[in-house]
Amino acid sequence: NGYILGETIPVRYRQEFSTTSPEQVDYVCVSPVQIVSVATSLIPFLEHDDANRALMGSNMQRQALPLLRPERPLVGTGLEAQAARDSGMVIVSRTNGVVSYVDANRIRIKVADEDKEIFGKSEIEYEIQKYQRSNQDTCLNQRPLVYQGEQVVPGQILADG
Repeated sequence: NGYILGETIPVRYRQEFSTTSPEQVDYVCVSPVQIVSVATSLIPFLEHDDANRALMGSNMQRQALPLLRPERPLVGTGLEAQAARDSGMVIVSRTNGVVSYVDANRIRIKVADEDKEIFGKSEIEYEIQKYQRSNQDTCLNQRPLVYQGEQVVPGQILADG
């Protein structure tokens, strides 16, 4: 209901960690991993790493290249999907609906009846990027992840690259 529960809660104030009462708290972090960068938060078991190794791993993440055939990680942190979604390199559905058409260049979603008034059209088309040059001189190639007839919801990833 918008209230912080508990008599004392852990807080961060001027880079110092302590505990205090909820009445003294003005702001709340969205995620407890906001203390570290996105690259660092993708390192599994970070709290068990030596600081120098964690820093080296974080710097190596910046040098990563896109994969031709990406796979799910065997060990992950749970933030991989959020990092991909926030990167802007994936196509995300804006509405409820059904996939009416899919090919290598576009995805069409037939908008659900309850969302037609909001979007003002019965179908939304998403263009898929094929073999585009990135600012890091790598190749961006999005692939559809949905199939024709599949139900989609807002925020669902339709294509990744």
